[in-house]
Amino acid sequence: MLKQQLLQKGQHKLSPQQIKLMKLVQLSTLDFEQRVKQELEENPALEEDNCSDLEENISENDFDETEEQNQSIDIDEIDEYLNDDELEDFKSNVQNQNFCEYIPIISGISFQENLKSQLHTFRLNKKDFLIADFILGNIDDDGYIRRKITSIVDDILLILGISVTTEKIEKLLLNYIQKLDPIGVGSRNLQECLLIQLEKKKINKEIFLAKKIIQYNFESFVKKHYHKLQKKLGITKKNLRKAISIIEKLNPKPGKIYSENTKNLDNIIPDFTICILDENLELTLNQRNIPELKVSSLYLDMLKSYKSSKEKNLKKNENTIIFLKQKIDSAKWFVDAIKQRQNTLMLTMNAIMNYQKEYFLTGDPVKIKPMILKNISQKIGVGISTVSRVANSKYVNTPYGTFLIKSFFSEKMINKEGKEISSIEIKKLLGESIAKENKKKPLTDEKLSKILEKKGYLIARRTVAKYRDQMHIPVARMRKNL
Repeated sequence: MLKQQLLQKGQHKLSPQQIKLMKLVQLSTLDFEQRVKQELEENPALEEDNCSDLEENISENDFDETEEQNQSIDIDEIDEYLNDDELEDFKSNVQNQNFCEYIPIISGISFQENLKSQLHTFRLNKKDFLIADFILGNIDDDGYIRRKITSIVDDILLILGISVTTEKIEKLLLNYIQKLDPIGVGSRNLQECLLIQLEKKKINKEIFLAKKIIQYNFESFVKKHYHKLQKKLGITKKNLRKAISIIEKLNPKPGKIYSENTKNLDNIIPDFTICILDENLELTLNQRNIPELKVSSLYLDMLKSYKSSKEKNLKKNENTIIFLKQKIDSAKWFVDAIKQRQNTLMLTMNAIMNYQKEYFLTGDPVKIKPMILKNISQKIGVGISTVSRVANSKYVNTPYGTFLIKSFFSEKMINKEGKEISSIEIKKLLGESIAKENKKKPLTDEKLSKILEKKGYLIARRTVAKYRDQMHIPVARMRKNL
């Protein structure tokens, strides 16, 4: 039987301004500088306030924790517009830096631009250059083309309006793109990448055997079935070891050579800096290249003048008044949004700093407390989504190195003594155990679980496997050396 029923449901709709504000919160320091510059160029009613001196960094004492500001950014529904990244594992390899100094970013051309500049040294006609440039756009940061050639053909027709065959794409790929540096770029899979690099080497007995392994016995090599390889190729263990040694020196991700050189920690502009002064922590927000802004007094005077015009001129000036008002309102909102962004960032990072106070004072990773987004969210009264935006996209410069803020978040574990510990501590011990293992007989997840148990940590085999995967460490069989 059908029944009719009235339901009342509250729904929170996000305004365009709220979405813009959350996007400002998510921007890194460098991107935010560009956003401010863009707004200054596009809105004539917005100008730099040269009369007042803006501090290069905003201190934790300089922001106002108003209820109104907190509410304006407490928007969990923003998830449908912006996606969260998963929390990354804590990186224990830190670099010592003078942590109260500004860390510059090194300018340079992108990986794609570098490939394009090399490509244009070849002699190709205009049409082929267009197609080859389009193919380059499909190369990822690892240096691979992971898309099907047929899909690229379809896109070239749709976007460039050029009809091209798969054979033509293959020809440009093999004869030009795969000739670029770094060697192996433009490969469609790992096997092809390794073969391209081996082809560049001067041929000898070991190189020939290495090529034979990759070209015809790749699956056995990847699965480390060394006895099967020995038997099939009819070679000694010594010769196999030499060939594998050559393969292991090849670069499985040629694109990383370029991207890691341009994206290492020395080139990151940290959004925050934490200093230790008189055994106390001091937090500052990096604002060095961001000018203080204000609404143009000229535009305010113009609006006032047009509004005070005689009634007969009011209709004539209506479009001008609407234009001026739109620009002024936009400028007012942007000035206010910058303040709200600063408040949100400082409020969130200050809570994280105080929550992990012991670590920031000592630099000992063991001192990192279990912390999830909800802990910080409840502490400062903003949505989990807001905390996530700050943690996932911002870096903090500390006395012990520069870190992505989300690396300080971790799960809670309980040791034998009933004490709460961070999963970061478990991963650190796990990494140390694997580093010390005999590579001819690597430790299984079961054995690693027992080692941790002896140290006072009751960690199940499945949990060990989960953490090992998060640390990008392969299973025991794949860690085995010949």
